[in-house]
Amino acid sequence: MQLTRIKMILAFAVLATAGLGVWAIRAGADKGPSFRTAPVKRGDLLATISATGTLEPQAAVDVGAQVQGIIVAFGKDKKGQDVNWGSEVEAGMVLAKIDDSLYAAAVATARAQLDQNLANVVASQANVLQQKANLLYATQNWDRAQKLGPSDALAQSAYDQYKANFEVAKANLAAADAAVVVAKANVEQGKANLRTAQINLDYCTIKSPVKGVVIDRRVNIGQTVVSSTAAPSLFLIASDLRKQIQAWVSVNEADVGSIAAGQNVDFTVDAFPGRTFHGRVGQVRLNATMTQNVVTYTIEVDTDNSDGKLLPYLTANAKFEIGHRKGVLLVPNEALRWQPKPGQILSEGHSGRERGSRRDQGGDGTPVPTVWVEAGKFVRPIRVNAGLTDGTFTEVEGRDLAEGLRVITGEGLREADAGKTDEKNPFAPQRPPWQQRGGQGQGQQGEQQDPNAPAPGHGR
Repeated sequence: MQLTRIKMILAFAVLATAGLGVWAIRAGADKGPSFRTAPVKRGDLLATISATGTLEPQAAVDVGAQVQGIIVAFGKDKKGQDVNWGSEVEAGMVLAKIDDSLYAAAVATARAQLDQNLANVVASQANVLQQKANLLYATQNWDRAQKLGPSDALAQSAYDQYKANFEVAKANLAAADAAVVVAKANVEQGKANLRTAQINLDYCTIKSPVKGVVIDRRVNIGQTVVSSTAAPSLFLIASDLRKQIQAWVSVNEADVGSIAAGQNVDFTVDAFPGRTFHGRVGQVRLNATMTQNVVTYTIEVDTDNSDGKLLPYLTANAKFEIGHRKGVLLVPNEALRWQPKPGQILSEGHSGRERGSRRDQGGDGTPVPTVWVEAGKFVRPIRVNAGLTDGTFTEVEGRDLAEGLRVITGEGLREADAGKTDEKNPFAPQRPPWQQRGGQGQGQQGEQQDPNAPAPGHGR
């Protein structure tokens, strides 16, 4: 009796084990692939190009020295303080003074030389008058000699003497006139020398050529300034930074075609985290630069700095607005990149064989943008027209697209189940994946899955 009971228990155990094995095999055979999906959303899209650059004064002037000498004093700024870093100055305001002793002496010498040249002009003009009188006297004597001619009343030697005196008087007058011209030329030269000496003397007082702010002061009192072929820079002055400051942004050659004058630009600086500044593209500079075979163009971005927060040479992280769409359908970029594996595409007549290629192509051979949606254990394509992208989402249009439609972004754990995984009892019986969503299979794809197996609910 007891032996019969043991046999029955063993038989029941064998049948139960066989039944569980059959169920596991069928469950594994029916288990479909698992996909990550995301819904098609409707919203606004802002497409931008990101780049970095620096803030630069729109107009910065290097103020140098035209003469050499020792810095003896600084000028006063608008606050009455010595000109220094950050001083606000007006056009024509004194910035510094160079020792002018030698240049003042040169001015005095040039002025004395000019006075001497002016006196020479007066003396030359007086000599001209004297030579004119001599010529008049010689002319009268020569006229009388010509009337008498060589005769008993006028000897031949006297006749020749009157003629010679007349010629000499004419030559002396011409020389006197030439001396006046030379004297006047010396006067002009003296004036030029005096102007040069005066200019050099004036250069000893260094003045600001523009209204602005001193960004850099490169000299100290007692320092000797040595002038050479290139004027040494003593001060760097930027024009009004509240109105004239720009961001010079380096943009890759692949993106520069999408940038034009007047385009909106938002940028941030590390000095003011959390604050966004606004500007517009001023111009695209054509002098491209190449660094390690990367070609970049400098874009000038004009911005308002009326509050004076932006400082020269801060690093700017800019975003150029290249497009803005409102109320359009959006899909994650992963949905446009994902492609199914062989055997996952739903075929004609649901036979399990692939229909066409994995990615359709247009008439010119380029891939047509496609998103994929679930169809039981398989996927089917939806062709779309892709528009702008912000790097995360892309604007799309399609006849079969609708807001809320879930498109595949990858394979793995479903988004709907991702947050519930830890709450499930691993020992509880699990329903087949396609039954969890009304017959739409999302089970994990097995290595031995039959690519020709029909979708649940579909016959061959």
